[in-house]
Amino acid sequence: MQLDFHYYATYCAAFIAGYTHGESLEIAYSAQFTDCCSETLLESINAPKNAATTQLQTELMNSGTDLVSRQKITRIWSAFHFLPGNLNAERKGCTAKYLRKYRLICNVNSDLLVRTVGLARDKNLQAAGLAMHILADTWAHRYFAGTPSLVINSTDYYFYELVPETEGFSERRIIFNHNPKSPDDASAGKYTATVSQGNENSVMNLGHGRAGHLPDYSYARYRYMPAWAGYEEVIKDNPEDYYNAFCQMIYALKYLRGKYDTFEKDRYDYEAADPWKEEIRTILVKRQTDASADWKAFAEKLSGCGIEDFDQEKYQQEYLSADAEARDSTVLGKFISAAVTQKNMVVSSIFDSGNRIAGIPAGYEKYRL
Repeated sequence: MQLDFHYYATYCAAFIAGYTHGESLEIAYSAQFTDCCSETLLESINAPKNAATTQLQTELMNSGTDLVSRQKITRIWSAFHFLPGNLNAERKGCTAKYLRKYRLICNVNSDLLVRTVGLARDKNLQAAGLAMHILADTWAHRYFAGTPSLVINSTDYYFYELVPETEGFSERRIIFNHNPKSPDDASAGKYTATVSQGNENSVMNLGHGRAGHLPDYSYARYRYMPAWAGYEEVIKDNPEDYYNAFCQMIYALKYLRGKYDTFEKDRYDYEAADPWKEEIRTILVKRQTDASADWKAFAEKLSGCGIEDFDQEKYQQEYLSADAEARDSTVLGKFISAAVTQKNMVVSSIFDSGNRIAGIPAGYEKYRL
């Protein structure tokens, strides 16, 4: 997903869940900031780099295919953008090396999602926003993995968009190009994707890079045949998935506010969203690569308050001006603490499953026994 959903739609979900305008803005800010908090940014404000929740393209391009680089990439992308759906998944007839990657395929309603949302309980708004980013991305990024893998993440010529017609859908083959300066053209079905690389561990094969930003667009419906599925057809219906993500965020945020004692898998607050169902679905199916304006208009209608545009630098001066003891109490300090906790939880979960693909978690001394 991108700014339109992580910032504006998350604000809407938080407001519907009962948070105030100001609280909803803070949650939305942290949800979007998860896509901004790179090592480069953290270094610029003298913050711990192990709190990085994303990697810039320049950072990724400087990464190698060596084990340490791959583990670093996996720790970030699996923890915050491609939450593994089943760390104990089985696959017959494959090697142990491939199985380690197969178990990192992102999916919705996982045990790790329950733990992710649970970590934000009784914490702060920044932890809630971080959790909402991760929750939403499980829907957009399902079936891709947050580790470089040609077998898991690659696409080929069999990639078709399902375009709605008056009755049913028509199909057209999606055309991928590799010019990063070429804008995606939804009307023509032309999208930018990473260059094909035969190296299994190339960063070009990370996440949904080979499918470009198509998984991030709420209107997209497409079908393809990934190798991990035995070349059986997989269909993605983003409008339906994104609506589920929105309603699941409402439920999760109500849980974080204390309305429910437990966070349950596969539960969505459709009832709370129902008064605005048609308006929300209209935004989701509209063929546009950036729905920010529509979500912002809906958010302002919903709360009756103006919604400021996302400003990545908004809280940096507060963090920089605070002394060492006070930094943890700033907005960015709270976000950083939540990010480190989330990353350690996911890496520890992967490690405890017998999988070393994300490396050794913090506090690894206990595993020497």
